[in-house]
Amino acid sequence: MLIFGAKHCKSRDRNLWHYDGLIPCSIITPVSMTIAPLNWTELEALTDFQIDTVNGATNSQARLRLFGHTEADVRVTLYRDNHAWCPYCQKIWLWLEEKQIPYRIEKVTMFCYGEKESWYKRIVPSGMLPAIALDGKVITESDDILTALEKSFGSLGHGMLDAEVMPMRRLERTLFRAWCEWLCRPVSSAMQEQRHRQHFIEVMQKVEAVLGSTPSPYFLEDFGTADVVFTPYVERMNASLFYYKGYSMREANPRMSAWFDAMESRSTYRGTQSDFHTHVHDLPPQMGGCYENGEPQMLINKERVDHGSWFGLPDVSYSEPVNSRQEALQRVIKHRTNIIRVNPADHQLFDEALRCALTNMMTDEVCQPPSDSDIALRYLRDRINVPRDMSIYAAKRLRTSLEETAALVGDRQGLPIPVRHRRDQNPTEFSPIQG
Repeated sequence: MLIFGAKHCKSRDRNLWHYDGLIPCSIITPVSMTIAPLNWTELEALTDFQIDTVNGATNSQARLRLFGHTEADVRVTLYRDNHAWCPYCQKIWLWLEEKQIPYRIEKVTMFCYGEKESWYKRIVPSGMLPAIALDGKVITESDDILTALEKSFGSLGHGMLDAEVMPMRRLERTLFRAWCEWLCRPVSSAMQEQRHRQHFIEVMQKVEAVLGSTPSPYFLEDFGTADVVFTPYVERMNASLFYYKGYSMREANPRMSAWFDAMESRSTYRGTQSDFHTHVHDLPPQMGGCYENGEPQMLINKERVDHGSWFGLPDVSYSEPVNSRQEALQRVIKHRTNIIRVNPADHQLFDEALRCALTNMMTDEVCQPPSDSDIALRYLRDRINVPRDMSIYAAKRLRTSLEETAALVGDRQGLPIPVRHRRDQNPTEFSPIQG
Protein backbone atom coordinates (compact mmCIF):
# COMPACT_ATOMS: atom_id res chain seq x y z
CA MET A 1 0.00 0.00 0.00
CA LEU A 2 1.28 3.47 -0.90
CA ILE A 3 0.54 7.03 0.17
CA PHE A 4 0.28 9.07 -3.01
CA GLY A 5 1.59 12.61 -2.96
CA ALA A 6 0.97 13.01 0.77
CA LYS A 7 1.89 16.48 2.02
CA HIS A 8 1.55 15.68 5.70
CA CYS A 9 0.76 12.56 7.63
CA LYS A 10 -0.25 12.94 11.26
CA SER A 11 0.77 10.43 13.88
CA ARG A 12 -0.22 9.95 17.49
CA ASP A 13 2.94 11.71 18.66
CA ARG A 14 1.94 14.89 16.74
CA ASN A 15 5.06 14.87 14.54
CA LEU A 16 4.52 16.17 11.02
CA TRP A 17 6.19 14.74 7.91
CA HIS A 18 6.25 16.26 4.42
CA TYR A 19 6.41 14.03 1.37
CA ASP A 20 6.26 14.83 -2.32
CA GLY A 21 6.31 11.42 -3.95
CA LEU A 22 5.31 7.84 -3.50
CA ILE A 23 6.38 6.63 -0.06
CA PRO A 24 5.74 3.07 1.11
CA CYS A 25 3.68 3.08 4.26
CA SER A 26 5.91 0.39 5.70
CA ILE A 27 8.72 2.88 6.31
CA ILE A 28 6.65 5.55 8.10
CA THR A 29 4.37 5.65 11.10
CA PRO A 30 0.86 4.63 10.01
CA VAL A 31 -1.44 7.53 9.17
CA SER A 32 -3.99 8.46 11.84
CA MET A 33 -6.92 10.79 11.37
CA THR A 34 -6.54 12.15 14.87
CA ILE A 35 -3.81 13.46 17.12
CA ALA A 36 -3.00 12.47 20.68
CA PRO A 37 -4.24 14.76 23.44
CA LEU A 38 -1.82 17.31 24.78
CA ASN A 39 -0.82 16.80 28.39
CA TRP A 40 -1.58 19.44 30.98
CA THR A 41 1.90 20.97 30.81
CA GLU A 42 1.59 21.32 27.04
CA LEU A 43 -1.86 22.83 27.38
CA GLU A 44 -0.66 25.33 29.98
CA ALA A 45 1.92 26.56 27.49
CA LEU A 46 -0.88 27.52 25.07
CA THR A 47 -2.47 30.20 27.24
CA ASP A 48 -1.17 33.37 28.80
CA PHE A 49 -4.64 34.72 29.53
CA GLN A 50 -4.71 37.01 32.56
CA ILE A 51 -7.05 39.63 33.90
CA ASP A 52 -6.50 42.35 36.46
CA THR A 53 -9.41 41.53 38.73
CA VAL A 54 -8.88 44.61 40.92
CA ASN A 55 -8.34 47.47 38.49
CA GLY A 56 -9.06 45.92 35.09
CA ALA A 57 -12.26 45.36 33.16
CA THR A 58 -15.46 44.20 34.86
CA ASN A 59 -15.11 40.52 35.76
CA SER A 60 -16.88 37.88 37.82
CA GLN A 61 -13.73 36.68 39.60
CA ALA A 62 -13.07 39.90 41.52
CA ARG A 63 -13.16 40.07 45.31
CA LEU A 64 -12.02 43.68 45.39
CA ARG A 65 -12.50 46.51 42.90
CA LEU A 66 -10.46 49.69 43.29
CA PHE A 67 -10.43 51.46 39.88
CA GLY A 68 -7.05 52.96 40.74
CA HIS A 69 -8.01 53.96 44.30
CA THR A 70 -6.61 52.49 47.50
CA GLU A 71 -8.26 50.04 49.88
CA ALA A 72 -8.65 52.89 52.35
CA ASP A 73 -11.16 54.40 49.90
CA VAL A 74 -13.49 51.40 50.05
CA ARG A 75 -16.80 52.21 51.74
CA VAL A 76 -18.98 49.56 50.11
CA THR A 77 -19.15 45.79 50.38
CA LEU A 78 -21.41 44.07 47.84
CA TYR A 79 -22.90 40.73 48.86
CA ARG A 80 -23.80 38.91 45.65
CA ASP A 81 -24.31 35.35 44.49
CA ASN A 82 -21.45 32.96 43.79
CA HIS A 83 -22.83 32.28 40.34
CA ALA A 84 -22.84 35.89 39.14
CA TRP A 85 -26.37 35.16 37.94
CA CYS A 86 -28.79 36.83 40.37
CA PRO A 87 -30.61 39.53 38.34
CA TYR A 88 -30.91 41.99 41.22
CA CYS A 89 -27.24 41.50 42.06
CA GLN A 90 -26.39 42.24 38.43
CA LYS A 91 -28.20 45.56 38.73
CA ILE A 92 -26.09 46.72 41.69
CA TRP A 93 -22.92 45.21 40.23
CA LEU A 94 -23.39 47.09 36.94
CA TRP A 95 -24.12 50.38 38.71
CA LEU A 96 -20.98 50.17 40.87
CA GLU A 97 -18.87 49.32 37.84
CA GLU A 98 -20.25 52.20 35.80
CA LYS A 99 -19.70 54.68 38.65
CA GLN A 100 -16.30 53.11 39.45
CA ILE A 101 -17.01 53.13 43.18
CA PRO A 102 -14.32 51.15 45.05
CA TYR A 103 -15.94 48.11 46.67
CA ARG A 104 -15.36 44.66 48.09
CA ILE A 105 -17.27 41.57 47.01
CA GLU A 106 -18.46 38.80 49.28
CA LYS A 107 -19.98 35.84 47.42
CA VAL A 108 -23.00 34.05 48.82
CA THR A 109 -24.76 30.87 47.71
CA MET A 110 -28.25 31.29 46.30
CA PHE A 111 -30.66 28.74 47.76
CA CYS A 112 -31.18 26.97 44.42
CA TYR A 113 -27.48 26.10 44.31
CA GLY A 114 -26.86 25.03 47.89
CA GLU A 115 -27.17 25.98 51.54
CA LYS A 116 -26.96 29.64 52.43
CA GLU A 117 -23.83 30.42 54.44
CA SER A 118 -24.45 30.86 58.18
CA TRP A 119 -22.13 33.89 58.32
CA TYR A 120 -24.35 35.66 55.81
CA LYS A 121 -27.53 34.88 57.72
CA ARG A 122 -25.99 36.58 60.72
CA ILE A 123 -25.61 39.71 58.60
CA VAL A 124 -28.90 39.38 56.66
CA PRO A 125 -31.26 37.04 58.57
CA SER A 126 -33.61 36.70 55.60
CA GLY A 127 -30.72 35.50 53.44
CA MET A 128 -31.93 37.66 50.57
CA LEU A 129 -29.60 38.95 47.87
CA PRO A 130 -28.19 41.39 47.04
CA ALA A 131 -27.15 43.37 50.06
CA ILE A 132 -24.52 46.01 50.63
CA ALA A 133 -22.71 47.32 53.64
CA LEU A 134 -22.31 51.07 53.12
CA ASP A 135 -20.11 52.68 55.76
CA GLY A 136 -20.98 49.71 57.93
CA LYS A 137 -24.76 49.94 57.45
CA VAL A 138 -26.40 46.91 55.83
CA ILE A 139 -29.01 47.65 53.15
CA THR A 140 -31.12 45.14 51.23
CA GLU A 141 -33.60 45.36 48.30
CA SER A 142 -31.97 46.43 45.06
CA ASP A 143 -33.98 49.62 44.58
CA ASP A 144 -33.26 50.74 48.14
CA ILE A 145 -29.59 49.93 47.60
CA LEU A 146 -29.41 52.06 44.45
CA THR A 147 -31.18 54.94 46.17
CA ALA A 148 -28.73 54.78 49.09
CA LEU A 149 -25.75 54.60 46.75
CA GLU A 150 -27.00 57.65 44.86
CA LYS A 151 -27.21 59.65 48.08
CA SER A 152 -23.60 58.80 48.91
CA PHE A 153 -21.96 58.87 45.48
CA GLY A 154 -24.31 60.72 43.14
CA SER A 155 -26.62 59.34 40.48
CA LEU A 156 -25.81 57.67 37.20
CA GLY A 157 -27.38 60.22 34.92
CA HIS A 158 -30.96 60.69 36.06
CA GLY A 159 -31.50 59.13 39.49
CA MET A 160 -33.93 56.49 40.74
CA LEU A 161 -36.49 59.05 41.88
CA ASP A 162 -36.10 61.37 38.90
CA ALA A 163 -39.31 62.28 37.07
CA GLU A 164 -37.92 60.86 33.83
CA VAL A 165 -36.82 57.58 35.38
CA MET A 166 -39.94 56.74 37.39
CA PRO A 167 -42.08 55.97 34.28
CA MET A 168 -39.27 53.77 32.99
CA ARG A 169 -39.22 51.82 36.24
CA ARG A 170 -43.00 51.29 35.99
CA LEU A 171 -42.69 50.18 32.37
CA GLU A 172 -39.97 47.69 33.30
CA ARG A 173 -42.27 46.15 35.92
CA THR A 174 -45.12 45.96 33.40
CA LEU A 175 -42.86 44.18 30.94
CA PHE A 176 -41.65 41.86 33.72
CA ARG A 177 -45.24 40.87 34.57
CA ALA A 178 -46.13 40.23 30.92
CA TRP A 179 -43.03 38.03 30.59
CA CYS A 180 -43.85 36.05 33.73
CA GLU A 181 -47.43 35.55 32.61
CA TRP A 182 -46.31 34.13 29.27
CA LEU A 183 -43.28 32.13 30.43
CA CYS A 184 -44.24 30.85 33.86
CA ARG A 185 -47.93 29.96 33.62
CA PRO A 186 -49.07 26.69 32.06
CA VAL A 187 -51.80 27.15 29.46
CA SER A 188 -54.76 24.94 28.60
CA SER A 189 -55.17 25.94 24.97
CA ALA A 190 -53.38 27.42 21.97
CA MET A 191 -55.69 30.43 22.25
CA GLN A 192 -54.51 31.14 25.80
CA GLU A 193 -50.88 30.81 24.69
CA GLN A 194 -51.53 33.28 21.90
CA ARG A 195 -53.13 35.77 24.32
CA HIS A 196 -50.05 35.71 26.55
CA ARG A 197 -47.80 36.14 23.51
CA GLN A 198 -49.83 39.05 22.18
CA HIS A 199 -49.91 40.81 25.54
CA PHE A 200 -46.14 40.60 25.84
CA ILE A 201 -45.70 41.91 22.30
CA GLU A 202 -48.02 44.84 23.04
CA VAL A 203 -45.95 45.82 26.06
CA MET A 204 -42.77 45.41 24.01
CA GLN A 205 -44.19 47.84 21.47
CA LYS A 206 -44.44 50.41 24.26
CA VAL A 207 -40.80 49.75 25.14
CA GLU A 208 -39.88 50.16 21.47
CA ALA A 209 -41.71 53.50 21.39
CA VAL A 210 -39.80 54.76 24.44
CA LEU A 211 -36.47 53.65 22.99
CA GLY A 212 -37.35 55.44 19.76
CA SER A 213 -38.23 58.71 21.48
CA THR A 214 -34.60 59.81 21.97
CA PRO A 215 -31.71 60.09 19.50
CA SER A 216 -29.57 57.70 21.58
CA PRO A 217 -30.00 53.90 21.60
CA TYR A 218 -30.59 54.08 25.36
CA PHE A 219 -33.80 54.73 27.29
CA LEU A 220 -32.96 58.41 27.82
CA GLU A 221 -30.54 60.80 26.13
CA ASP A 222 -27.56 58.78 27.36
CA PHE A 223 -26.78 55.63 29.31
CA GLY A 224 -27.97 55.84 32.89
CA THR A 225 -30.13 54.48 35.69
CA ALA A 226 -33.05 53.52 33.45
CA ASP A 227 -30.78 51.21 31.45
CA VAL A 228 -29.39 49.63 34.63
CA VAL A 229 -32.94 48.95 35.82
CA PHE A 230 -33.96 47.27 32.56
CA THR A 231 -30.78 45.25 32.02
CA PRO A 232 -31.18 42.14 34.20
CA TYR A 233 -34.60 41.00 33.12
CA VAL A 234 -34.58 41.94 29.44
CA GLU A 235 -31.42 39.84 29.17
CA ARG A 236 -33.29 36.92 30.74
CA MET A 237 -36.39 37.57 28.64
CA ASN A 238 -34.36 37.44 25.45
CA ALA A 239 -32.91 34.05 26.42
CA SER A 240 -35.98 32.38 27.88
CA LEU A 241 -38.52 33.40 25.25
CA PHE A 242 -36.16 32.27 22.48
CA TYR A 243 -35.78 28.86 24.13
CA TYR A 244 -39.22 28.18 25.60
CA LYS A 245 -41.46 30.12 23.20
CA GLY A 246 -39.58 30.41 19.90
CA TYR A 247 -39.65 34.21 20.12
CA SER A 248 -36.48 36.27 19.76
CA MET A 249 -37.00 39.57 21.52
CA ARG A 250 -33.77 40.92 20.13
CA GLU A 251 -34.53 39.96 16.53
CA ALA A 252 -38.20 40.99 16.60
CA ASN A 253 -37.64 44.48 18.03
CA PRO A 254 -35.13 46.68 16.19
CA ARG A 255 -34.81 49.35 18.86
CA MET A 256 -34.32 46.77 21.58
CA SER A 257 -31.70 45.17 19.35
CA ALA A 258 -29.94 48.54 19.04
CA TRP A 259 -30.12 48.90 22.83
CA PHE A 260 -28.43 45.52 23.31
CA ASP A 261 -25.77 46.48 20.78
CA ALA A 262 -25.10 49.71 22.66
CA MET A 263 -24.93 47.88 25.99
CA GLU A 264 -22.45 45.40 24.53
CA SER A 265 -20.18 48.28 23.57
CA ARG A 266 -19.67 48.82 27.31
CA SER A 267 -17.06 46.65 29.02
CA THR A 268 -19.04 47.00 32.24
CA TYR A 269 -22.03 45.21 30.74
CA ARG A 270 -19.96 42.60 28.91
CA GLY A 271 -18.37 41.63 32.23
CA THR A 272 -21.77 40.91 33.81
CA GLN A 273 -23.52 39.48 30.73
CA SER A 274 -24.68 35.87 30.66
CA ASP A 275 -25.57 33.61 27.73
CA PHE A 276 -28.68 31.76 26.61
CA HIS A 277 -27.62 28.33 27.91
CA THR A 278 -26.91 29.60 31.41
CA HIS A 279 -30.11 31.63 31.63
CA VAL A 280 -32.58 29.07 30.33
CA HIS A 281 -31.38 26.37 32.71
CA ASP A 282 -30.98 28.63 35.76
CA LEU A 283 -34.42 30.24 35.40
CA PRO A 284 -36.85 27.33 36.08
CA PRO A 285 -36.00 26.81 39.77
CA GLN A 286 -35.83 30.57 40.32
CA MET A 287 -39.14 31.30 38.58
CA GLY A 288 -41.10 28.27 39.72
CA GLY A 289 -41.11 26.76 36.23
CA CYS A 290 -40.79 27.79 32.58
CA TYR A 291 -43.22 26.31 30.05
CA GLU A 292 -42.45 25.32 26.47
CA ASN A 293 -45.10 25.89 23.82
CA GLY A 294 -43.87 23.06 21.58
CA GLU A 295 -44.06 25.13 18.41
CA PRO A 296 -41.67 24.28 15.52
CA GLN A 297 -39.47 27.37 15.95
CA MET A 298 -39.27 26.79 19.68
CA LEU A 299 -38.04 23.24 19.13
CA ILE A 300 -35.40 24.46 16.67
CA ASN A 301 -34.23 27.14 19.10
CA LYS A 302 -34.11 24.70 22.01
CA GLU A 303 -31.95 22.28 20.04
CA ARG A 304 -29.49 25.05 19.16
CA VAL A 305 -29.16 26.32 22.71
CA ASP A 306 -28.73 22.85 24.18
CA HIS A 307 -26.61 21.15 21.54
CA GLY A 308 -25.20 23.86 19.26
CA SER A 309 -24.17 25.53 17.19
CA TRP A 310 -23.79 28.24 19.82
CA PHE A 311 -22.32 30.71 17.36
CA GLY A 312 -24.91 32.94 15.70
CA LEU A 313 -27.42 32.80 18.55
CA PRO A 314 -28.98 36.22 19.26
CA ASP A 315 -27.39 36.38 22.70
CA VAL A 316 -24.38 38.47 21.69
CA SER A 317 -23.48 40.64 18.69
CA TYR A 318 -20.01 42.07 19.30
CA SER A 319 -17.05 40.42 17.59
CA GLU A 320 -15.37 37.47 19.26
CA PRO A 321 -12.22 38.48 21.18
CA VAL A 322 -9.03 37.01 19.75
CA ASN A 323 -8.16 35.40 23.09
CA SER A 324 -11.48 33.64 23.78
CA ARG A 325 -9.94 30.16 23.47
CA GLN A 326 -7.05 31.12 25.73
CA GLU A 327 -9.53 32.39 28.30
CA ALA A 328 -11.53 29.16 28.23
CA LEU A 329 -8.36 27.08 28.53
CA GLN A 330 -7.01 29.12 31.44
CA ARG A 331 -10.27 28.81 33.36
CA VAL A 332 -10.42 25.03 32.88
CA ILE A 333 -6.78 24.61 33.87
CA LYS A 334 -7.31 26.67 37.03
CA HIS A 335 -10.17 24.42 38.17
CA ARG A 336 -9.31 21.14 36.47
CA THR A 337 -8.88 19.15 39.68
CA ASN A 338 -12.40 19.92 40.86
CA ILE A 339 -13.89 19.74 37.35
CA ILE A 340 -12.61 16.17 37.08
CA ARG A 341 -13.52 15.28 40.66
CA VAL A 342 -17.19 16.30 40.39
CA ASN A 343 -17.75 14.67 37.03
CA PRO A 344 -19.69 11.40 37.43
CA ALA A 345 -17.33 9.55 35.03
CA ASP A 346 -14.17 7.69 35.91
CA HIS A 347 -11.59 10.35 36.68
CA GLN A 348 -8.81 8.94 34.51
CA LEU A 349 -11.14 8.49 31.57
CA PHE A 350 -12.50 12.01 31.89
CA ASP A 351 -9.07 13.52 32.34
CA GLU A 352 -8.03 12.15 28.95
CA ALA A 353 -11.33 13.08 27.31
CA LEU A 354 -11.14 16.61 28.63
CA ARG A 355 -7.60 17.01 27.33
CA CYS A 356 -8.83 15.78 23.94
CA ALA A 357 -11.51 18.49 23.88
CA LEU A 358 -9.05 21.18 24.93
CA THR A 359 -6.53 19.99 22.36
CA ASN A 360 -9.22 20.28 19.70
CA MET A 361 -10.17 23.75 20.91
CA MET A 362 -6.61 25.04 20.77
CA THR A 363 -5.37 23.30 17.60
CA ASP A 364 -8.53 22.73 15.52
CA GLU A 365 -7.31 19.15 15.14
CA VAL A 366 -9.48 16.10 15.74
CA CYS A 367 -8.51 14.32 18.94
CA GLN A 368 -10.19 10.99 19.56
CA PRO A 369 -11.36 10.64 23.19
CA PRO A 370 -11.61 7.31 25.00
CA SER A 371 -14.69 5.16 24.49
CA ASP A 372 -17.68 5.91 26.72
CA SER A 373 -16.54 9.48 27.44
CA ASP A 374 -19.41 11.16 25.58
CA ILE A 375 -21.58 11.41 28.70
CA ALA A 376 -18.73 12.88 30.74
CA LEU A 377 -17.90 15.53 28.14
CA ARG A 378 -21.53 16.57 27.75
CA TYR A 379 -21.98 16.72 31.50
CA LEU A 380 -19.37 19.47 31.57
CA ARG A 381 -20.73 21.10 28.40
CA ASP A 382 -24.07 21.58 30.16
CA ARG A 383 -22.57 23.05 33.33
CA ILE A 384 -20.44 25.88 32.02
CA ASN A 385 -21.82 29.01 33.65
CA VAL A 386 -21.50 32.49 32.11
CA PRO A 387 -20.13 34.82 33.39
CA ARG A 388 -19.16 32.90 36.55
CA ASP A 389 -16.74 30.62 34.73
CA MET A 390 -15.83 32.65 31.66
CA SER A 391 -17.17 35.15 29.14
CA ILE A 392 -19.73 34.34 26.45
CA TYR A 393 -17.37 33.63 23.56
CA ALA A 394 -14.99 31.59 25.69
CA ALA A 395 -17.96 29.45 26.73
CA LYS A 396 -19.07 29.03 23.12
CA ARG A 397 -15.60 27.82 22.16
CA LEU A 398 -15.39 25.38 25.05
CA ARG A 399 -18.92 24.02 24.58
CA THR A 400 -18.26 23.53 20.87
CA SER A 401 -15.08 21.53 21.45
CA LEU A 402 -16.68 19.44 24.18
CA GLU A 403 -19.60 18.61 21.91
CA GLU A 404 -17.51 17.89 18.81
CA THR A 405 -15.19 15.64 20.82
CA ALA A 406 -18.09 13.81 22.49
CA ALA A 407 -19.70 13.21 19.09
CA LEU A 408 -16.66 11.18 18.04
CA VAL A 409 -17.62 8.40 20.45
CA GLY A 410 -21.37 8.61 20.89
CA ASP A 411 -24.60 10.57 21.11
CA ARG A 412 -25.44 9.94 24.76
CA GLN A 413 -26.22 12.99 26.86
CA GLY A 414 -25.02 13.78 30.38
CA LEU A 415 -27.16 13.60 33.48
CA PRO A 416 -30.24 15.80 32.99
CA ILE A 417 -30.01 19.38 34.23
CA PRO A 418 -32.31 19.67 37.28
CA VAL A 419 -35.32 21.94 36.93
CA ARG A 420 -36.36 22.22 40.59
CA HIS A 421 -32.92 23.29 41.80
CA ARG A 422 -29.36 23.63 40.49
CA ARG A 423 -27.51 21.90 43.26
CA ASP A 424 -25.44 20.16 40.62
CA GLN A 425 -23.74 23.59 40.62
CA ASN A 426 -23.12 23.72 44.37
CA PRO A 427 -20.19 26.15 44.84
CA THR A 428 -18.86 24.28 47.88
CA GLU A 429 -17.63 21.63 45.45
CA PHE A 430 -15.12 24.18 44.23
CA SER A 431 -13.98 25.59 47.58
CA PRO A 432 -11.55 26.90 48.50
CA ILE A 433 -10.24 27.75 45.04
CA GLN A 434 -13.37 29.07 43.35
CA GLY A 435 -12.46 32.24 41.57
